[in-house]
Amino acid sequence: MIRKPANPRGAAVDILRSILVEKRTLDGALALNRDFLRLERRDRAFARQLVATTLRRLGQIDDAIQGFVARPLPKKADQVVAILRIGACQSLFLGTPPHAAVSTALELMETDRLRPFKGLANAVLRRIATDGPNILAEQDEERLNTPAWLSQAWTAAYGEDVCRRIARAHMVEPPLDLTVRAADAEKWAAELGATILPTGSLRLANDGPVSELPGYADGAWWVQDAAAALPVRLLGPVAGMHVVDLCAAPGGKTAQLVAAGARVTAVDRSEGRLRLVRENLDRLGMDAELVVADGTRWQCDEPVDAILIDAPCSATGTIRRNPDIPWIRGPKIVEKTVKTQRSLLERAVRVLRPGGRIVYCTCSLLPDEGRDVVADALSRGIARPGPMPDVPELEPFIVHDADIGAHLRTFPWMTEDAGGMDGFFAAVLAKA
Repeated sequence: MIRKPANPRGAAVDILRSILVEKRTLDGALALNRDFLRLERRDRAFARQLVATTLRRLGQIDDAIQGFVARPLPKKADQVVAILRIGACQSLFLGTPPHAAVSTALELMETDRLRPFKGLANAVLRRIATDGPNILAEQDEERLNTPAWLSQAWTAAYGEDVCRRIARAHMVEPPLDLTVRAADAEKWAAELGATILPTGSLRLANDGPVSELPGYADGAWWVQDAAAALPVRLLGPVAGMHVVDLCAAPGGKTAQLVAAGARVTAVDRSEGRLRLVRENLDRLGMDAELVVADGTRWQCDEPVDAILIDAPCSATGTIRRNPDIPWIRGPKIVEKTVKTQRSLLERAVRVLRPGGRIVYCTCSLLPDEGRDVVADALSRGIARPGPMPDVPELEPFIVHDADIGAHLRTFPWMTEDAGGMDGFFAAVLAKA
């Protein structure tokens, strides 16, 4: 039997449905879709772009579709909805010629189950292709593309203007950020055609497989968002110190600590994720002690000098890179993660030596998972504010707070002229 060639649009439809109906992550859905994996590299890139752009603009796309559908489609028609979304995305945001956006969508409906909806899809997609510019001109893109649970939380915390700036930043495909050993930054910036950011990270266009870039096989650098590289620097000089990286996977911060001369113990509850840390460290020519353990219960034979807690969270600061997050997560996950975050901080204080320091951080834009966790620890006498190191490059991101002291806060719109950065919270704490 001859297998039918994989279709990038068909793969995109299946992946989008898997994310929005089955609540899979974008990366997970891509990894599990056989048609996607069978595609040539160029078609894989196109399919991923289709899905990612649809997720970034999902609110606008659904608003446009609903304008031409008299009544909601039945739940069993979720495949039809995915086809409409992918078709509309091409017309509205990818510049696909109208006839191509419509015809390629209709080709995906040549099955007994989908054929009854073909006339509806044809009419809706033709109207969207024709009226697209007028539709977009009347939409409030920041509001539509941000689910209410996030919009309400961000507006309450930061005000509407910042909420809208966050939303705008999420609509743009982010560049690729790399961390290199400090002495090699200029060399690899020239080799890769990258820009050195004021924070020290290298930034280049996110184009093509990372593993084929110069320096990857040699372990010269590792992928790490510019904002994700900042919390480690709040620990100050760590050379010769025993530092624990709690919740260490995928290992970017572990690599930073090793490169800075620390003796590192990397702890993570997932054996599979720690295996990735080991693979990354091996590629980089680095070593650390890896421990499979629940960070909320982990014991250490001796008090440690410093601890980094990159706590599990809603990851709402990484929506630029993970546009599935707003649509597959909700307030309930925040309630769950906050309990874990508080437990991790309590455990870290117990194994820290007197005079040591903790950096608690999350890639979240929700105060519940950052500021509020630290405020709770301070109010209960578990910890006290720690000393902030003198790092001039971090000054633009330092916030002074009367309740929890100075801490680091980045937003996706920061450095947007250079491509933005993830949203991170980080605070320095010491034993009470």
